[in-house]
Amino acid sequence: MGKLIYAADDEENIRNLVTTFLRREGYDAEAFETGDELLEAFQRKPCDLAILDVMMPGSDGFAVCARLRQISPVPIIMLTARDSDADYVVGITLGSDDYFTKPFSPTALTMRVKAIFRRIEMEKQTTASPRELRFGDVSLCARNKSASLNGVPLELTPNEFALLAFLIENQDRAVSREELLNKLWGYDTVVETRAADDTVKRLRKKLAGGRTSIDTVWGFGFRLKERAS
Repeated sequence: MGKLIYAADDEENIRNLVTTFLRREGYDAEAFETGDELLEAFQRKPCDLAILDVMMPGSDGFAVCARLRQISPVPIIMLTARDSDADYVVGITLGSDDYFTKPFSPTALTMRVKAIFRRIEMEKQTTASPRELRFGDVSLCARNKSASLNGVPLELTPNEFALLAFLIENQDRAVSREELLNKLWGYDTVVETRAADDTVKRLRKKLAGGRTSIDTVWGFGFRLKERAS
């Protein structure tokens, strides 16, 4: 049986377009006119991935994303008609995995869906390891995806945890943006996304109170650095 994907959008043509392309790729896709309907369906039968329009009657996409994230680590892709940096940041901060601005290519959307499922499979291999990862005052436990900064619990989204873990595992070198996208999101370099850059920005804010920082290697990528205490 294929992966189950729920999509919520108040535009019927968008719902039909998304489900048609997903079903062509072998996914079991169900569409809903509102986010509230999607939430009800999810509580009856959780899906493997959710696609949420931001502007919908009733609970908007941000509210549905926040609710889903409270009860499940299910991957979430946000859709919006507004090309707003503020919308993008809100969606990613709430725990969505990626973001599409309308009008969008349904082929590109299915590419990202495939990439997210590939990334989940890679994460399963990582979480099978009981080991702890450490750098400076940061500690991560791969098994339960818990994190701490100087002994204080650090709340990280799945993407934030994966990116920080990858940087710690490769702390002896700089990591390119393309490598992050490929290894963690499963995207190849032709896919345009700000997922890596915005995840780094959020991590920097969360690490600001400690000694560990994520430095930019201009024109290349990122690397970890420990500040003097």
